[in-house]
Order: sequence, then C-alpha cells, then structure tokens
Amino acid sequence: MIFILNTNLKNEKKVSRALCEFFGLGKQVSHQICDQLGISDKIKVNQLTNSQIDQLTQLISQNYLVGADLRRTIKQNIKRLVSISSYRGFRHTAGLPVRGQRTHTNAKTIRTRKK
Repeated sequence: MIFILNTNLKNEKKVSRALCEFFGLGKQVSHQICDQLGISDKIKVNQLTNSQIDQLTQLISQNYLVGADLRRTIKQNIKRLVSISSYRGFRHTAGLPVRGQRTHTNAKTIRTRKK
C-alpha cells in the first residue's frame, strides 16, 4: 500500500482506479491526472517509481481540493447558507432535499433516517 495525502492506495489496483479513492477525485479527473503525468492506464500502483509518486502527490496537492480540505469547504458553504437564512440553508437544517426534488412521495427515507 502506498500512503499519499492521508489516503491508502491498494497495490493491486490500476493507478487511474486507485486515484478514485481520494474524496473529490472521480474517474475523469483521475484519467486526466494520469495523462498529464504520462502514466499508462494499465500500470498498477505497486509499479510506480518514487519520482512518479512524488509527481503525483505534488500535482494533486497543488491543483485539486481533496480529502479533509474539500469536506471542510463543503461544511463551511453549508454553514454559510444556514447563517444567512437562505432557503437552501433552511432545507439543510430541516433535513429535506435542497435542490427542488419532490417531497410528497419521495425522499421519505432520508427524512425518517435523520430523526
């Protein structure tokens, strides 16, 4: 296992799939990162050299907001919505759907789970 930016990457996974373990990185972004660094999609994590690992760490930390930093930013955004008493902030505090989804027949599971 390789430990990069507080995330363990499993040795047997391919690099592009392993990068999806980072909170905030999906398939498309992980493929873009591999293309930028010139890493093949077929290489597994345990086949990476130390210089490639350093480049990977540097690229992710400089260009992308991942992990705890991204979670903190999301929480701050929600806290700001609540503090300015916006409609979306009210929906967040009430545990209801925020983006205009139907609540009469749907979203019952999330409403009952939060009580």
